[in-house]
Amino acid sequence: MISALLGIGALGVVFGALLGFAAIRYRVEGDPVVDQIDALLPQTQCGQCGYPGCRPYAEAIAAGEADINQCPPGGEAVIHALADLLDREPKPLNPEHGEEQEIHQVAVIDETTCIGCTLCIQACPVDAILGAPKQMHTVIAEECTGCKLCIPPCPVDCIDMVPVEEDLAHWRWPYPDEETLHHEA
Repeated sequence: MISALLGIGALGVVFGALLGFAAIRYRVEGDPVVDQIDALLPQTQCGQCGYPGCRPYAEAIAAGEADINQCPPGGEAVIHALADLLDREPKPLNPEHGEEQEIHQVAVIDETTCIGCTLCIQACPVDAILGAPKQMHTVIAEECTGCKLCIPPCPVDCIDMVPVEEDLAHWRWPYPDEETLHHEA
């Protein structure tokens, strides 16, 4: 009995050492530029840029497959930040990907008209909508990124976008526009 326990313990130590060695030897380093680009993006995961989320868009920018002006939720501020990071000239937002929103918005479901179809839940890329089939749904405002992907699939049009009240969590320094920069120089 004791020899069996010692044998299993020895095997655990050997396999643990092998796994530890393999983790160090075959470690995959992430691209720090991709991480920096991803940190600048708004993390809405909306897909308006043509990529399924912010990380794939960051990878495409780093690989030179995408331009820096494809993120409507980030708008001009993100474009300027990406241009500074990558030492490129800023460009205006590409209108084929959408328009910039000046005010951050979140989805609100009119729970009296919601039929519980779950189409909005399936469309939400960040799982900000709670509900069950044939039950009313609600939005977790702190999780909602304002991507508006839940609105088109709703068959009863019970989802509205409302502005988020400005507080410390949602306030940003305004990025100076080009005219202000030229007057200061």
